[in-house]
Amino acid sequence: MSDERRKIQESGHRKLIVWQKAMGLVLAIYDLTKSFPKDEIYGLTSQLRRAAVSIPSNIAEGSRRKTEKDRMHFYAMALGSVSEVETQIEIAERVGYAHEKYIIINALLDELARMLNRMSHPE
Repeated sequence: MSDERRKIQESGHRKLIVWQKAMGLVLAIYDLTKSFPKDEIYGLTSQLRRAAVSIPSNIAEGSRRKTEKDRMHFYAMALGSVSEVETQIEIAERVGYAHEKYIIINALLDELARMLNRMSHPE
């Protein structure tokens, strides 16, 4: 890896543990949805992927905002997307698509929710 690429990766939102975990969730969701039926491509697959991608995206955007109020807004948006993914993963489980990875993904969602809740509601 070049020094320039390393500097980019170590800057800003990329160094945030919450962003790194959110990126791990995105990969887990993409991996899970590969096994969904093809007729879900424009349904649950698309919804889950979109919602999952919005979590690290909002964290990244919030981390670059200048005011505390703006940062908190984007962290709260990421937290909302965590809830969206939680609901969609529950649907996937109930219709029989997510058995093996349900527990792992739910644990990651729970951890992200706790982290983002602390970030969006500082004491």
